[in-house]
Amino acid sequence: MLNKIWDFIEHLAHYIVFTFAKLIGIQIKEEKWNGFMQFIKFGMVGVSNTFITIVVNALLVSAGIHYQVSYFVGYLAGIINAFYWNNKYVFKEKEGEERSIMVAFIKCVMSYAGGYVCSCVLLFLFVKILGLSSYFAPILILFVTIPLNYVLNKKWAFKAQV
Repeated sequence: MLNKIWDFIEHLAHYIVFTFAKLIGIQIKEEKWNGFMQFIKFGMVGVSNTFITIVVNALLVSAGIHYQVSYFVGYLAGIINAFYWNNKYVFKEKEGEERSIMVAFIKCVMSYAGGYVCSCVLLFLFVKILGLSSYFAPILILFVTIPLNYVLNKKWAFKAQV
Protein backbone atom coordinates (compact mmCIF):
# COMPACT_ATOMS: atom_id res chain seq x y z
CA MET A 1 0.00 0.00 0.00
CA LEU A 2 2.78 2.40 0.97
CA ASN A 3 4.53 1.62 -2.31
CA LYS A 4 1.41 2.54 -4.31
CA ILE A 5 0.98 5.82 -2.45
CA TRP A 6 4.64 6.72 -2.97
CA ASP A 7 4.45 5.75 -6.67
CA PHE A 8 1.41 8.00 -7.12
CA ILE A 9 3.13 10.95 -5.40
CA GLU A 10 6.33 10.39 -7.39
CA HIS A 11 4.46 10.18 -10.72
CA LEU A 12 2.46 13.30 -9.91
CA ALA A 13 5.63 15.21 -8.95
CA HIS A 14 7.33 13.94 -12.11
CA TYR A 15 4.46 15.15 -14.27
CA ILE A 16 4.32 18.58 -12.62
CA VAL A 17 8.09 19.18 -12.67
CA PHE A 18 8.63 17.90 -16.22
CA THR A 19 5.63 19.85 -17.54
CA PHE A 20 6.84 23.06 -15.89
CA ALA A 21 10.40 22.46 -17.12
CA LYS A 22 9.14 21.93 -20.67
CA LEU A 23 7.11 25.16 -20.49
CA ILE A 24 10.18 27.18 -19.57
CA GLY A 25 12.44 25.36 -22.02
CA ILE A 26 14.46 23.19 -19.66
CA GLN A 27 15.10 19.52 -20.31
CA ILE A 28 15.54 17.24 -17.30
CA LYS A 29 17.20 13.86 -17.80
CA GLU A 30 15.39 10.89 -16.29
CA GLU A 31 18.56 9.69 -14.55
CA LYS A 32 18.92 13.06 -12.80
CA TRP A 33 15.28 12.93 -11.74
CA ASN A 34 15.68 9.36 -10.44
CA GLY A 35 18.77 10.35 -8.44
CA PHE A 36 16.94 13.35 -6.99
CA MET A 37 13.95 11.21 -5.98
CA GLN A 38 16.26 8.65 -4.39
CA PHE A 39 17.81 11.43 -2.30
CA ILE A 40 14.31 12.63 -1.31
CA LYS A 41 13.39 9.10 -0.20
CA PHE A 42 16.64 8.90 1.75
CA GLY A 43 15.73 12.18 3.45
CA MET A 44 12.29 10.88 4.36
CA VAL A 45 13.87 7.79 5.91
CA GLY A 46 16.23 10.12 7.80
CA VAL A 47 13.29 12.04 9.26
CA SER A 48 11.76 8.78 10.48
CA ASN A 49 15.15 7.72 11.93
CA THR A 50 15.37 10.96 13.89
CA PHE A 51 11.82 10.55 15.16
CA ILE A 52 12.48 6.96 16.27
CA THR A 53 15.76 7.93 17.93
CA ILE A 54 14.07 10.72 19.90
CA VAL A 55 11.06 8.62 20.94
CA VAL A 56 13.09 5.57 22.02
CA ASN A 57 15.54 7.80 23.89
CA ALA A 58 12.72 9.64 25.68
CA LEU A 59 10.97 6.40 26.64
CA LEU A 60 14.14 4.85 28.03
CA VAL A 61 15.20 8.00 29.90
CA SER A 62 11.73 8.25 31.44
CA ALA A 63 12.06 4.58 32.46
CA GLY A 64 15.19 5.49 34.43
CA ILE A 65 17.83 4.27 31.95
CA HIS A 66 21.01 6.36 31.84
CA TYR A 67 20.76 9.05 29.15
CA GLN A 68 23.85 7.87 27.25
CA VAL A 69 22.59 4.28 27.12
CA SER A 70 19.14 5.54 26.17
CA TYR A 71 20.53 7.65 23.35
CA PHE A 72 22.70 4.79 22.06
CA VAL A 73 19.72 2.40 22.00
CA GLY A 74 17.56 5.07 20.33
CA TYR A 75 20.26 5.75 17.74
CA LEU A 76 20.61 2.01 17.08
CA ALA A 77 16.82 1.74 16.65
CA GLY A 78 17.04 4.58 14.11
CA ILE A 79 19.81 2.73 12.23
CA ILE A 80 17.74 -0.46 12.11
CA ASN A 81 14.83 1.57 10.74
CA ALA A 82 17.17 3.17 8.19
CA PHE A 83 18.46 -0.20 7.07
CA TYR A 84 14.99 -1.63 6.56
CA TRP A 85 13.62 1.30 4.53
CA ASN A 86 16.81 2.02 2.62
CA ASN A 87 17.13 -1.63 1.64
CA LYS A 88 13.46 -2.03 0.72
CA TYR A 89 12.64 1.31 -0.95
CA VAL A 90 15.56 3.69 -1.39
CA PHE A 91 18.40 1.48 -2.66
CA LYS A 92 16.37 -1.46 -4.01
CA GLU A 93 18.22 -4.29 -5.66
CA LYS A 94 17.98 -4.10 -9.41
CA GLU A 95 17.16 -7.14 -11.49
CA GLY A 96 20.14 -9.48 -11.59
CA GLU A 97 21.90 -7.85 -8.60
CA GLU A 98 22.79 -9.75 -5.48
CA ARG A 99 23.23 -8.24 -2.06
CA SER A 100 24.14 -9.93 1.19
CA ILE A 101 21.69 -8.63 3.77
CA MET A 102 24.18 -9.17 6.62
CA VAL A 103 27.03 -7.39 4.80
CA ALA A 104 24.70 -4.55 3.81
CA PHE A 105 23.47 -4.23 7.41
CA ILE A 106 27.01 -4.11 8.83
CA LYS A 107 28.04 -1.52 6.24
CA CYS A 108 24.89 0.51 6.95
CA VAL A 109 25.65 0.52 10.68
CA MET A 110 29.26 1.53 9.94
CA SER A 111 28.06 4.31 7.61
CA TYR A 112 25.78 5.81 10.22
CA ALA A 113 28.39 5.33 12.95
CA GLY A 114 30.86 7.19 10.75
CA GLY A 115 28.30 9.96 10.24
CA TYR A 116 27.76 10.12 14.00
CA VAL A 117 31.50 10.42 14.71
CA CYS A 118 31.80 13.06 11.99
CA SER A 119 28.94 15.04 13.54
CA CYS A 120 30.56 14.85 16.98
CA VAL A 121 33.89 16.12 15.62
CA LEU A 122 32.18 18.91 13.66
CA LEU A 123 30.09 19.85 16.68
CA PHE A 124 33.26 20.25 18.75
CA LEU A 125 34.96 22.28 16.00
CA PHE A 126 31.95 24.51 15.36
CA VAL A 127 31.17 25.21 19.02
CA LYS A 128 34.56 25.14 20.78
CA ILE A 129 36.87 26.34 17.99
CA LEU A 130 34.66 28.58 15.84
CA GLY A 131 32.43 29.75 18.70
CA LEU A 132 29.13 28.99 16.96
CA SER A 133 25.97 28.54 18.97
CA SER A 134 25.47 25.00 20.28
CA TYR A 135 21.87 25.34 19.07
CA PHE A 136 22.83 26.43 15.55
CA ALA A 137 25.86 24.18 14.97
CA PRO A 138 23.88 20.90 14.73
CA ILE A 139 21.78 22.41 11.96
CA LEU A 140 24.90 23.28 9.97
CA ILE A 141 26.27 19.80 10.56
CA LEU A 142 23.27 18.30 8.78
CA PHE A 143 24.52 19.88 5.54
CA VAL A 144 27.60 17.66 5.85
CA THR A 145 26.26 14.48 7.43
CA ILE A 146 23.13 13.96 5.31
CA PRO A 147 25.00 13.97 1.96
CA LEU A 148 27.83 11.96 3.55
CA ASN A 149 25.44 9.28 4.82
CA TYR A 150 23.64 9.24 1.47
CA VAL A 151 26.85 8.66 -0.49
CA LEU A 152 28.15 6.05 1.97
CA ASN A 153 24.87 4.14 1.83
CA LYS A 154 24.41 4.43 -1.95
CA LYS A 155 27.98 3.76 -3.06
CA TRP A 156 29.08 1.36 -0.34
CA ALA A 157 26.51 -0.14 2.05
CA PHE A 158 23.81 -0.95 -0.53
CA LYS A 159 26.04 -1.41 -3.56
CA ALA A 160 25.44 -4.67 -5.40
CA GLN A 161 28.13 -7.27 -4.88
CA VAL A 162 30.07 -8.27 -7.94
